[in-house]
Amino acid sequence: MAQQEDVFKKIVSHCKEYGFVFPSSDIYDGLGAVYDYGQNGVELKNNIKQYWWQSMVLLHENIVGIDAAIFMHPTTWKASGHVDAFNDPLIDNRDSKKRYRADVLIEEQMAKYEDKIQKEIEKAQKRFGDAFDEAQFRATNARVLENQEKYDALHKRFQEVMNAEGGIDLEGMKQIILDEGIVCPISGTRNWTDVRQFNLMFKTEMGSTADGASTIYLRPETAQGIFVNYLNVQKTGRMKLPFGIAQIGKAFRNEIVARQFIFRMREFEQMEMQFFIKPGTELDWFAKWKETRMKWHQNLGFGAENYRFHDHDKLAHYANAATDIEFHMPFGFKEVEGIHSRTNFDLSQHAKYSGKKIEYFDPETNESYTPYVIETSIGVDRMFLSIMCHSYEEQQLPDGQTRTVLHLPAALAPVKLAVFPLTKKDGMPEKAQEIINDLRFHFNCKYEEKDQIGKRYRRMDAIGCPYCVTVDQQTLEDNTVTLRDRDTMEQRRVAISDLRGIIEDKVSITSLLKKLL
Repeated sequence: MAQQEDVFKKIVSHCKEYGFVFPSSDIYDGLGAVYDYGQNGVELKNNIKQYWWQSMVLLHENIVGIDAAIFMHPTTWKASGHVDAFNDPLIDNRDSKKRYRADVLIEEQMAKYEDKIQKEIEKAQKRFGDAFDEAQFRATNARVLENQEKYDALHKRFQEVMNAEGGIDLEGMKQIILDEGIVCPISGTRNWTDVRQFNLMFKTEMGSTADGASTIYLRPETAQGIFVNYLNVQKTGRMKLPFGIAQIGKAFRNEIVARQFIFRMREFEQMEMQFFIKPGTELDWFAKWKETRMKWHQNLGFGAENYRFHDHDKLAHYANAATDIEFHMPFGFKEVEGIHSRTNFDLSQHAKYSGKKIEYFDPETNESYTPYVIETSIGVDRMFLSIMCHSYEEQQLPDGQTRTVLHLPAALAPVKLAVFPLTKKDGMPEKAQEIINDLRFHFNCKYEEKDQIGKRYRRMDAIGCPYCVTVDQQTLEDNTVTLRDRDTMEQRRVAISDLRGIIEDKVSITSLLKKLL
C-alpha cells in the first residue's frame, strides 16, 4: 500500500511539473481542494469530454444535449431535496482539531479488514503457487475468517445506522467509531466530538441587499438543470420516449474532507445523461445502460480487471436500482461513474413544487404519465485521474536508463504529434514548420527544437504524445522523416505525404467511437 501511495505522489507531482494540473491560486499557496488545469491538462480534459459527448449525442439518435445555467431558482433545491437532505455526517477530533466524515472513517475501517484478508491470500498464493485454492482458503483459514467476521459485523451495523428511521443514526455512528477504536490519523487519539449533519451546498445572494437579496445556491449537481428543462426539450425537439438529455457542466460541493488530489474537490465537472422512459421498463434500461457505460470505459484499453460494478446496499428513497462503476486507483477501487434508476421522483417533485404539469402523452397507448429516469453520471475530474493513474509508468530501459512515460490512449493525448528538426540550420526548422502547418488542421501538433533529440523524446513521452517526427538531412533530399512510436520507441522512415494517413485515424476520437458500435 505504501508503494502505491508513493506512486500516487509521483503522479500528483508529474501533473504539476508537466502542465496538467496546478493548485488553484498557486502563488498564494493554493486554495483547499480547488485545482486549475494547465495547458496539457485542459487538452486531455477536453478530449475526455469530447469522447463522452460524441458517444452520447452522435451515436444515439434519441439523445440530445443542453447547457443549463449554474444558478437556478432556489425552489429547485427544495424540490430536489438538497436543502433538507444534502448532508454529510461530520465529526471532529478535539486534539488535532481536524474534521472528518464519520461514514468515511467507518468505510476505511472496513477497508482495513479487507486489506488484512487480501494480504493473507497473497501470502498463501506465493506459498502454494498453482495449487492454491482461494475459495477453500477463505473458508478455512482462521485469520481470514476472523477478519471476515469483523468486516461482516461492522458492515451490518453500518447499514443499520445509515438506513435508520428518520435518517442517519448519528449517535449510533459515533458509537461504532468508539467501539472499533478508530483513531484520528493526525493526533492518534479517540477524543471525538458528537457526529452532526453538515449541508454541502454553497450559498450566495442574488440582488442588492437594499432590494432584499434572495439566497441562491451554486448547484451541487447538474442533473436538476436537465429535469427542469424536460418539457422544453421534449416539446421543441418533438422527442418520443425513450429519449435522453445529456449535459456537461460545473458543480460545487462544500466538502468536509476534500482530498486525494482531484478525486474529491469543491469545484468539479460532471458529465450526466438522464434517460426518460416508460414506467415498468426501467430495470431493463438500467441493465442496458450498465453494459453500455462499462463498454465505454473498457474501450480505452486499460484492462477489464481494473473495473468493477459496486451495487448499492443503501438506495436513495426514490431509487429502485443503483450501481457504481469503480476503477482501480493507486488508493483502491473508487467510483468514477454512477448509474441510477431514479423512478419518477425528480419530475414528480418539480411538478409538485412548480405547479406545472410535467407529463408525457403516449400516442401509442393514448395515456399521459410521468416518465421514469435512468441516470448515468460521471465525474470528468475522476475520469481524468483514473486515466493519469493507469497511464503513468517509470520504465527501465535496456541501456539502464529510466524514462517516465504516459501511455495515454492516443485519441485522448493532449499533443498527437511532435515535430523536431535535427539541427537548427540547413532549412530543417523551416521544413519541420511546413509539416506542422499542413497537419495542424487535423490534430494537435507541437514544434520542439531545444536540446538533444533524446531529451526532446523524453519530454514528449512525459506528456503522453504518441508520435514524434524528426526532420534530418535525408528529409531535405527525399521528403521522408523518422516517425517514432511512444510506446514501442520504434522508429521508421515514412514519406511526409503519408503522415496524415498513418496518424489521423489512430489519434481521432472517431477511432474510439467506431469500437463502440
